[in-house]
Amino acid sequence: MKPLEQFRVVALAEGVSYVVLVFVAMPLKYFADAPLAVRIVGALHGALFVLFVVTLLRAASDRRWPLLRWAVAFASSLVPFGTFVFDRSLRKEMAVGAREVA
Repeated sequence: MKPLEQFRVVALAEGVSYVVLVFVAMPLKYFADAPLAVRIVGALHGALFVLFVVTLLRAASDRRWPLLRWAVAFASSLVPFGTFVFDRSLRKEMAVGAREVA
């Protein structure tokens, strides 16, 4: 799998874990007195975030992204649903790359 494809998969997984953490686990902790949900989902999200940063650096280096694109990609991970919005530009970039190869 190419670095950009790996990054896209990890970014989507990280985005899902963030949404679950904020909109499912956190409400369970504070409204249902179930802090275990945050421990489990939080740990998973933390691991995925580290993997997100590693694959971001790899993909950005491989694709020779300018610093602004790196920053936007990173910032997308800090906002709920941000990685899903950023994924749109990744799909476009992959489609352009596929056309250039063909």
